[in-house]
Amino acid sequence: MSSNPVAETVASLMPRAQAELTELVAFKSVADFDQYPRSESEGAANWVADALRAEGFQDVALLDTPDGTQSVYGFLPGPEGAKTVLLYAHYDVQPPLDEAAWTTPPFELTERDGRWYGRGAADCKGGFIMHLLALRALKASGGVPVGVKVIVEGSEEQGTGGLERYAEQHPELLTADTIVIGDVGNFRLGLPTVTSTLRGMTLVRVQIDTLEGNLHSGQFGGAAPDALGALIRVLDSLRAEDGSTTIDGLSGDARWEGLQYEEEAFRKDAKVLDGVELIGSGAVADRIWARPAVTVLGIDCPPVVGATPSVQAGARALVSLRVPPGVDAVEATKLLQAHLEAHTPWGARVSTEQIGQGQPFRADTSSPAYTAMAEAMAVAYPGEEMQSAGQGGSIPLCNTLASLYPHAEILLIGLSEPQAQIHAVNESVSPDELERLSVTEALFLQKYAAS
Repeated sequence: MSSNPVAETVASLMPRAQAELTELVAFKSVADFDQYPRSESEGAANWVADALRAEGFQDVALLDTPDGTQSVYGFLPGPEGAKTVLLYAHYDVQPPLDEAAWTTPPFELTERDGRWYGRGAADCKGGFIMHLLALRALKASGGVPVGVKVIVEGSEEQGTGGLERYAEQHPELLTADTIVIGDVGNFRLGLPTVTSTLRGMTLVRVQIDTLEGNLHSGQFGGAAPDALGALIRVLDSLRAEDGSTTIDGLSGDARWEGLQYEEEAFRKDAKVLDGVELIGSGAVADRIWARPAVTVLGIDCPPVVGATPSVQAGARALVSLRVPPGVDAVEATKLLQAHLEAHTPWGARVSTEQIGQGQPFRADTSSPAYTAMAEAMAVAYPGEEMQSAGQGGSIPLCNTLASLYPHAEILLIGLSEPQAQIHAVNESVSPDELERLSVTEALFLQKYAAS
């Protein structure tokens, strides 16, 4: 890439990018204010706003969204008559899980073995730094040829829909000809990839009650209905013997057409233990990109340490259902709730509550913007052609933007390749990937402006 002026500029900016990402990762910006102080998220939001102002953005604002978090907006005018591109990232992060399991502190960006480690380094604070690098490179190479809007969300990981609702209430704010979502990643490190589909998601909380209060398991166990046992039965009903998701009325046999995910590569990426089988049937790509997938995210019940010999009167769980393109998330939520209620044994009292939801997404990969992106990736990744892959995760905002702006082209790129281990312990970003994707985005904006 060194023969390209944009690439040369990005390479020279990488030390600054590392310093900035270090500052941004230091904010414990988990948008769950029962776990982490609101001030940490507000600090990250202000850092992002200051960075936009320093780059000459106008109308920079902290948007108070309906879920109680803040998204950051800014606008950089382009030449007269130029197209407008919206760049998206999010500054909120997943909790670090077991901090003791991290090799280095999760909120201290640490360089090790050629990667930068820290919560949010790839997902998605690094995505915001990618946008900054691309814009700086363009400024140094003759100017930014399009108008640029930037929106940086504050609660994407929580799925609480704050920015979606805000955008619906202020539809003029994020209008653009093309939208670049910087929150996914390459299929493999060094293999340039756009994400063409996203699974949607629904979150349902299920509560089961059987008794007025806990009972002595010696005196009453064997006849008194155990709420925790009932919950386990219900959760088990969500999977077939091979681990496939089985929800009454929900189809689970779709196939993925396109780039395939070899099973051995998946086992390595997912760090599956030796001797442990993968779940489900069909190709790996079918299972993670084209079919629904249920996951029990948490169970409220007594911990093992300190547990007493009691029959439990109540128990609850949080269940996630990933919904593939072609399936309506609202209908899938109803089917999941109906299934949970129908499979509750012993006449136990059951209640379900939907607490989060987002529709799946499918991009139009035949659009001019995708042609420009393919050309940009060919330069930034010499010898490689752009690949199109699915993504098992969800970005609910994509469908909101597609609904609000049906004529806008939406592209999905980012830093979350398999080695990044986003959402897991020891999340990291490849600085080489950050550099190449920043070059890609800058070249894309140039080529798109000329198209």
